[in-house]
Amino acid sequence: MAPSEENKENLFTNKQAPDDNKAADSEGKDEDFGYGLYPDRTRRKYKEGSIGESLFTFKHKCNIMLQFTLDTSPYAKLLLGAMRNSGCTVYKDRHFSCEDCDGTVSGGFDAASSQIVLCQNNIHQQAHMNRVVTHELIHAFDHCRARVDWFSNFRHLACSEIRAANLSGDCSFVNEISRFNFGLKEHHQECVRSRALRSILAVRKVSREEAERVVDEVFDSCFNDHAPFGRIPHSKKDAKFAQRDFENRDRYHANL
Repeated sequence: MAPSEENKENLFTNKQAPDDNKAADSEGKDEDFGYGLYPDRTRRKYKEGSIGESLFTFKHKCNIMLQFTLDTSPYAKLLLGAMRNSGCTVYKDRHFSCEDCDGTVSGGFDAASSQIVLCQNNIHQQAHMNRVVTHELIHAFDHCRARVDWFSNFRHLACSEIRAANLSGDCSFVNEISRFNFGLKEHHQECVRSRALRSILAVRKVSREEAERVVDEVFDSCFNDHAPFGRIPHSKKDAKFAQRDFENRDRYHANL
């Protein structure tokens, strides 16, 4: 189960049974790989599109906030553009799903369906929606650009979690102050490490020591992988600069 932390973004992955060559990390473990945090993945209280769903869930508000994020967030715009350039065009109705989730999570990336889940019962502010969408789009970008083995390779999972915590604004100065987390030397790195660790523990039945070991093994290389931003976007202003640079680079190559 996930740690009882309010409004935490997590990754959940392919629940398909592993083959004989991919069972090493999960041998002898009965895992649901985080799907228990997202009950609407397997059952729905209301039929999709029904009056009951419209009246008794937060789906309408969730979809409005999602559309606003996709239209206005420089983080989301850059990631969507980078994925489109990599041959992975994202469609709102196909690749996003507003659902009720466990109270400890805000979103997730389902690699089995290439779909981002937004926890409509836990996301109530636009800034939070912006951050969750960005976090999960980084996972989707990694899924698009690389052969990520979400199911059985902890190193792949840890790397994407490190990148998502580092680049999404999860560890921005404002967010850390709001959590009453203060620090000076390498505080950003420690925040990234901590959030990546918690996300892994939320979806894998492993000891904290094993999770820490894997995070430490890949931390430096994954922390320094800033694609597609080119830099760590510490603020919305940084993200706008990164988006502008990305668009200008795209235009330059188009003119060659």
